[in-house]
Amino acid sequence: MRTSEKADALLALARLETQLAALRLKVMATSDDVAADAGARDVAAWLAHESRGAPAACRAEQHLAAALDSRWTRLGTAVTEGVVNLAQARVIARALDELPTGLDPELLVQAEDHLVEAAAEYRPDQLRVLGRRILDVIAPEIGEAEEAKQLQREEERAWETTSLTLTRRGDGTTRLTGVLPDAAATRLATYLDAFASPRQHASAMPQHRARGQAFLALLEHLDPAKLPAHGGDATTVMVTINHDALTRDLATAGLVGTDDKITASEARRLACTAQIIPVVLGGKSEILDLGRTRRLFSRAQHKAMRLRDKQCRAENCTIPASWCEAHHWNPWSRGGKTNLTDGILLCSHHHRRAHDPHYSTERIPHGAIRFTAGRN
Repeated sequence: MRTSEKADALLALARLETQLAALRLKVMATSDDVAADAGARDVAAWLAHESRGAPAACRAEQHLAAALDSRWTRLGTAVTEGVVNLAQARVIARALDELPTGLDPELLVQAEDHLVEAAAEYRPDQLRVLGRRILDVIAPEIGEAEEAKQLQREEERAWETTSLTLTRRGDGTTRLTGVLPDAAATRLATYLDAFASPRQHASAMPQHRARGQAFLALLEHLDPAKLPAHGGDATTVMVTINHDALTRDLATAGLVGTDDKITASEARRLACTAQIIPVVLGGKSEILDLGRTRRLFSRAQHKAMRLRDKQCRAENCTIPASWCEAHHWNPWSRGGKTNLTDGILLCSHHHRRAHDPHYSTERIPHGAIRFTAGRN
């Protein structure tokens, strides 16, 4: 087949498939007797059983069949002729079904005609948007009020169905699954992209990974003093670690109140900037140090370091200072001081590397920090 013949054949076959599906729906809409004869709940249940099809898909087809046969006959005709495909028909039928009750029948006819004609130009996702605003097109005097009511219903439903599930995978990671209202999801994406944008620019990692790492950074920058109180105190995370382990690379620390553990290097990194309290224990688990008054750099010190460093101090890194985290050049765990001399700015990527036992660091001319892999 020539290229043009293949193109014509693909379009013709797609149209024939739509027409064949329309015929199936037309028969389905008048097949209550088939279900009754077999003792099935309805024709969808009968068809799912006999064809080994998915029950949910068969029910959706039955719903669409009834809509095209009894309510939206103009749409049904367009599907039968193959000019509106099934995906478009489902979107249009749903948009028409969601129009307010008591609407002038003439407006219903106009809405159906307009959406059927629009199917010649628009994809299903585009038709969905148009369907939500169809009253603005055919009856703008009532469209805004009805849209407000629809949005209110959607917001109430979104709030009622909001959920967040944390599932331990057993490999050191937890799967986070959730359903959020669109407005909240937009805010979250905006916050995450604010954290991720410079990291994406620097490493060109996929967006889903950049947002995942940005989510971790967002959690680390939350101020527990502004969170709801628990047990009379602001929400805090406390990390316990043996004094000797604090100075070693291959050691672990525990999160208070859980069985979770992190590496000593991660505990040292979190102690630099995150709102946590490191609890340093002696040989008999007695508390030697419950945080320090000046463990974290102050706002004024952050500003001074931003003015001084301009950007991440790692060699060849151009992440701006406003996106960087303060790091103790002489480690806090080894008596480093929280002052401008010991303080340097590193982006999140290089801050993690500074606490990674697989890398060594050194200052090079002009004050940049060089990371070298292969440290023992």
